[in-house]
Amino acid sequence: MAPLSGKKALVLGGSRGIGAAIVERLVSDGADTQFTYVFQKDAAQALATRTGTKADQLDSADIKQVTEFIDTFDRLDILVINAGIALFGDARDLDPNDVDRMIDINIRSPYHAAVAGARKMKNGGRIVVIGSVNGDRTPFPGLAAYTMTKAAVQGMVRGLARDFAPSGITVNNVQPGPVDTDLNPADGPMKEQMHSPMAIKRHATPAEVAAMVAYLVGPEASIVTGAQHTIDGGFGA
Repeated sequence: MAPLSGKKALVLGGSRGIGAAIVERLVSDGADTQFTYVFQKDAAQALATRTGTKADQLDSADIKQVTEFIDTFDRLDILVINAGIALFGDARDLDPNDVDRMIDINIRSPYHAAVAGARKMKNGGRIVVIGSVNGDRTPFPGLAAYTMTKAAVQGMVRGLARDFAPSGITVNNVQPGPVDTDLNPADGPMKEQMHSPMAIKRHATPAEVAAMVAYLVGPEASIVTGAQHTIDGGFGA
């Protein structure tokens, strides 16, 4: 029997890249999976058709929209919060409104989504947030605002793990380094800069990140909670 057979899963931000790989892996492991997207309608519909899942358009910057959507579920067993944005540049030059939107999507939305999701879970529920190795390390200038949001995810996961543990719900943070996606291609112009501090000098594949998520939401990870799971080829070593 597939390890996630009979489980209901929701992926926030699942139309492409890491999110799409997570959707594909959850489906292959037997979960009844649903995912959200914002702009990539064609990609979302193609993924939904290919995997037999349901795609819902949702703006993760709108906290009310996110929580009301999760409230429509009768139950949830797995919640993966992948939606996020990256904003880079000297802190003195960034538009404060853009920074606040990133805070909404990368911090406020994951927190409220996790709380809403936990209300729909019974013993054995799994919550995974996709953070970043930059929550541990800021190796280049221009990352202050982004790093702030990913460091906040670490604290959130630790705290929610304590709150939800009595209900048998685990909460974990997966921290990728460079991953080969359309937003950060393995052969992109930043390749050498990103690979230079890495022990294994290549981008991860989205499937490799999805495999770590699959373990954390699976039956063998019932005691794993409140932790940061880095998958970065030694970028932060």
